[in-house]
Amino acid sequence: MESGQDVGMQQIPANVYRSEERVTISAPMPGLEPQNVRIEVREGSVVLHGDLRGALKGDKEILLDEWTPGPYHREIDLPQGVDGERANVTYNNGVVVVSLPVAATTTTASLTLETVSPTKGERVGNTGRSAQPPGETG
Repeated sequence: MESGQDVGMQQIPANVYRSEERVTISAPMPGLEPQNVRIEVREGSVVLHGDLRGALKGDKEILLDEWTPGPYHREIDLPQGVDGERANVTYNNGVVVVSLPVAATTTTASLTLETVSPTKGERVGNTGRSAQPPGETG
């Protein structure tokens, strides 16, 4: 059996939803801590990345090794322009959710999470119901 020490990127499944105001992406990234999660909003896509965490330490006989907590990676094409700077991101129960306000053109951003607890993190880019920037009408 092989150890989880030399693990390649795991492409994760994702769900993508769209409303009039937001594009929302959710994806499972179990076993991470908030500081292990990074999101890149690029022109035309979003990249979800989770760093490897908790590799086996010490002398252990590995009997079965089918899953590791990272590294995770997924690039998802965006259906339209979004404002990456105003994105909200949460990581809870091993699932990352990225909520991106719809925009005429994409504003790129590198997003990280603030730790709420060892297994929960968030990034608040906009609050309240409206995802529109102040002074802009839909």
